[in-house]
Amino acid sequence: MNSAHIATAFDRDLESTQALVVRMGGLVEAALLDAAEALEARDDDLAQRVRVGDTAIDALEDQINSECARLIALRGPTAGDLRTVLTVMKIAAALERAGDYAKNLAKRAVVLGQMPQVPGAAGSIRRLAKAVVQMLADALDAYIRRDVKLAEDVRMRDRDIDQMYNSIFREFLTHMMEDPRNIGPCMHLHFIAKNIERVGDHATAVAEQVIYLVTGSLPEEARPKVDSTGVMSARG
Repeated sequence: MNSAHIATAFDRDLESTQALVVRMGGLVEAALLDAAEALEARDDDLAQRVRVGDTAIDALEDQINSECARLIALRGPTAGDLRTVLTVMKIAAALERAGDYAKNLAKRAVVLGQMPQVPGAAGSIRRLAKAVVQMLADALDAYIRRDVKLAEDVRMRDRDIDQMYNSIFREFLTHMMEDPRNIGPCMHLHFIAKNIERVGDHATAVAEQVIYLVTGSLPEEARPKVDSTGVMSARG
C-alpha cells in the first residue's frame, strides 16, 4: 500500500514537471517564430518582447531543475524513473539554449532594422525558422508520446535543416559579391541562420533523449550532418 502510494506521488510530481517542459517548449517555439517575424517586418517592439520573454524560459528551466532535484531526493526513483527525471533535465537544458538563440535572433533583428534590406533574405530566414520550430514541436510530441519512430524522424530531418542553411549561406555569399553594401547585413543574417540551424541540433538532441528514454540507449550512428560552408563562428 505504502509503495503504491509513493509510486502514485512520484507519477503525479513527474507529470507536473513534464507539463512545465511542454510549457517551456511552447515559449521557445513562439520566441523563434516571433523573432523571425520581427526580422521580416522590422518590428523592434516585437523583437524586444522576445528578448524580455527569455527570462520566463530561463525561470522555467530553473523550476524544472529544482523539481527534478526534489523528486530524486524525496522519491528515491528506481532506475527507469531516474532515467526519466534525468531526461527531463536534459530536455530543459536544450530548450533553454534554443531560447537563447531566439533571443540572439531578436537582438540582431533590431540591428538589421537599421541596415539596408537584403532582397529575399528575411523570407529565407523565416522558412528556416518554421522548419526548425516544427522539428522542435515534433521532438517534444515524441517525448510526451514516448514515440521512438517520430523521434527518429526528427533526428533524420536535421539533415534537411543543414541543407536549408547551406543554401541560405550561398545566397548570402552571392548578395555580398554582387554589392559590397550587403556585406554588413549579410554577416548578421548569416549569424541568425547559423543560430537557427543550431536550434535544429538541439531539437535533434531532444529526439535522441526520447530514444534513450524509451530504449535505454542512445543511437549508435552519428546524426547525419551536411555543412558545406566551413567558415565563420556564430556566437551571440
